[in-house]
Amino acid sequence: MEQVSEALRIKELKLPTYHAHSPQIGMRRYFADLLAILCNRYQLCPTARHLAVYLLDLFMDHYDVAIKQLYVIALSCLLLASKFEEKEDRVPKLENINNLGFMCSLNLVLNKKDLLKMELLVLDCFNWNLCLPTPAHYIDYYLILSVCEGDLHNGWPISSLAKIKVFMEKYTHYFLEVSLQDHTFLGFRPSLVAAACVAASRICLQVTPSWTTQLQLLSAYSWEHLTPCIERLLRAHDNDVKEASKLKSEPTVSQHQSMVVQAHPQTATPLLFQQSCYQPVPHAAMPLSQFQSPVQDLCSAYRDSLQAHRPPSMLAGSHCASLHSFSTLQTGLQPTVRALPIQGPIAMQVAITAEPRHCISMTYRSGFLTGPSYAAGCFHR
Repeated sequence: MEQVSEALRIKELKLPTYHAHSPQIGMRRYFADLLAILCNRYQLCPTARHLAVYLLDLFMDHYDVAIKQLYVIALSCLLLASKFEEKEDRVPKLENINNLGFMCSLNLVLNKKDLLKMELLVLDCFNWNLCLPTPAHYIDYYLILSVCEGDLHNGWPISSLAKIKVFMEKYTHYFLEVSLQDHTFLGFRPSLVAAACVAASRICLQVTPSWTTQLQLLSAYSWEHLTPCIERLLRAHDNDVKEASKLKSEPTVSQHQSMVVQAHPQTATPLLFQQSCYQPVPHAAMPLSQFQSPVQDLCSAYRDSLQAHRPPSMLAGSHCASLHSFSTLQTGLQPTVRALPIQGPIAMQVAITAEPRHCISMTYRSGFLTGPSYAAGCFHR
């Protein structure tokens, strides 16, 4: 395990720099949520989910791509990440993807030939190197020492170490999901983001000290190194808490509808999150007391909801909470004419990474895509 972590840290130093130059960066959150939903539906591992989003981020950072084409690229990144991180039988099948709700609403149909060409395009963009470390690749290693016997909970010795470790794992994976939703986390090294997820989880669980000597030696990051990333994570957590409290306090029906409900009582929809009060955990190095009132069961409910099996109808965007804020955005993407399968060679709007970025109409490596055949049997799905 330690040798794997050291190898990942070496590869981490060679990761390409993310500039956030994509003209479609406003769509980034939508496609990141879409990939997360698809990974949960097909029960892919966290490393595959993070790798898929990372591939999409880097690809969008280098090319100007039409919105409709971004769906195909996102699916190609998902399939490549699953082929790299998962077992053969866990890789999503093309026929299942074509039957998804959002694919039908966009009149988007893929075939094996077009999908293979797009996968080759993405692979060529990364020089056929998909061994790109993400925060999910480090988290299991850091969880080994995430809670120790000498730690305190609410100022008292931990009575059940196993129970605290279960909550620690749930909170850590929750913060991993938070890091996927904002491209600014790409400004930190993946190993640092993973360590910050553990530290933020210890703060929310009121485990002291917030960062131990063992964790510092394991991760090679001090508290001062982690503080900027921890603040971002806790700020996002605080926004989730406020949003949950807002949904709880807002009336779900009008006064007139309330009278009807009283006449015909129905089962109320249960809230996903329940709020509980806590005292902020002080830290000598950096005060983080501004992040208060975490939800004790927030991460647990969030994580369990992510692992739940989603029916295809939820992926259409009308009933999915993760895509609820993007409903108007997806409506604007509806094609005015019937969409045809992608034709080869794949033509798209690309731009060379330079300042300023000018969109150049060209065919990307058509000779490569239509040239000699490649021995890539695992891509034929």
